[in-house]
Amino acid sequence: MTNGENILLDVRGVTKRFPGVLALNKVDLQVKAGEVHAVVGENGAGKSTLMKILSGVYQADDGEVIFKGEKVAFANPRQAQAAGITTIYQELVQIPLLSVMENIFLGSEIMRGPFVNWPEMRRQSQVLLDRLRLDVDPDEQLSNLGVGQAQMIEVAKALHHKADLIIMDEPTAALSLREIDNLFSIIRELKASGVAVIYISHHLEEAFEVCDTISVLRDGEYIGTYSSESLTMDELIRLMVGRALDEQFPKVNIPRGDELLRIEHLNQGTRLRDISFSAYAGEVLGIAGLVGAGRTELLRAIFGADPIDSGDIYIAGQKAEVKNPRDAMQHGLGLLTEDRKQQGLMLHRPTRENITVTILDHITRFGLVNQSQEREIASRYVDSMSIKVADLEQLVQNLSGGNQQKVVLSKWMAIQPKVLIFDEPTRGIDVGAKVEIYKLINDFVAQGGAVIMVSSELPEVLAISDRIVVIHQGRVTGTVAREQATQEKIMELATGSTDETYEDVLAGE
Repeated sequence: MTNGENILLDVRGVTKRFPGVLALNKVDLQVKAGEVHAVVGENGAGKSTLMKILSGVYQADDGEVIFKGEKVAFANPRQAQAAGITTIYQELVQIPLLSVMENIFLGSEIMRGPFVNWPEMRRQSQVLLDRLRLDVDPDEQLSNLGVGQAQMIEVAKALHHKADLIIMDEPTAALSLREIDNLFSIIRELKASGVAVIYISHHLEEAFEVCDTISVLRDGEYIGTYSSESLTMDELIRLMVGRALDEQFPKVNIPRGDELLRIEHLNQGTRLRDISFSAYAGEVLGIAGLVGAGRTELLRAIFGADPIDSGDIYIAGQKAEVKNPRDAMQHGLGLLTEDRKQQGLMLHRPTRENITVTILDHITRFGLVNQSQEREIASRYVDSMSIKVADLEQLVQNLSGGNQQKVVLSKWMAIQPKVLIFDEPTRGIDVGAKVEIYKLINDFVAQGGAVIMVSSELPEVLAISDRIVVIHQGRVTGTVAREQATQEKIMELATGSTDETYEDVLAGE
């Protein structure tokens, strides 16, 4: 545990039970004032449950929480906030139609008699925005801001409430590299001013970069607390998963087969311009580029989710008409979307239905689903994908992020696709589940399929891809073979700062 007299938060033996689940078992945690403290663990380790107890969403069944020297048991988030604990969630809790100023002061407006003191709120908002180096008008409607700016508004709100402890849950999930650098700078300033930060992220390298201390949870139990300088990445992973991972990025080299997908001169307004490339059996084709380069737009256009202006799509050598996702599925394409919760899953439906939703036409007669056939198919994928689920009726919303991603993958495998398209395949899942997803990708291409993968994590793109297509401002600026690919090379092409043309770096076509 952390030593020293300046303990801001002291969690002692906290236990939390849900029906059939022991979510936390006698967990300890100590956080100093002015400390950036990472809490890490696999999905299901208990991180979110512990944070919800600290922020008043849940109440502990056993144990105690001591904050600023006093025992506390918050009945709701408002009590926690009043005491000095503010949580910035990955899925921001904001009102987009209100102004920046109104979101900062929501629920704690400054009053002048019976009226809201708008000038003073505007003045204080500007002070907070200046402190965060955020060039935003306090009267700007929040919906006009980008994700990174909206997240900074949550930090401004925490500063307004004079938080002593800020809990950040996956704060960099949707940020650009520049926004991440800015956030880290703000975190260091908060630390210098005596504010403590609990930092939760699946990006373990961030824990080493910005955190002083790292606490590890595994299967609802406290494993230990360590100085970030005393651990290596491999040691941290071993503590998290309870075993050493053979490889963080397992990659199987498969001989390249026939061309399965060819895109020729695809155009979509100014977002996609004259894009051409091919993907082959046995290959993982990475798509790299900065935020806003057109990566997700390209995947959606190929899958028929968004209309294109011109261009041709060839599947297994045959020109294909892909006007909508149903056409794409019939031609053997599957798309695992970036936001699996909103676009990839029916969260309030059973695992069974989520797996078979793409093949209902094949298991339905006279309007009735053959439930025994449905259960047999779902059970087969639960086994083959190693999906950790209580039973086939368990709601998908109650699965971990890694298991949710396996359910999405299962529903596409059910159509027996030729090409699987992944948009951010490991976003929001822990390191152990990432390795499992990589192995499933390897299995698919080993069986003769092709994978197209967009990822914002350059180490992931470099490690898993056989070739990498790089996009800048809606254009392909280069295709680089695995053997020649480096972070520097990819960033040059992604920023348009190289004089090389597409043909100059074309590799393996």
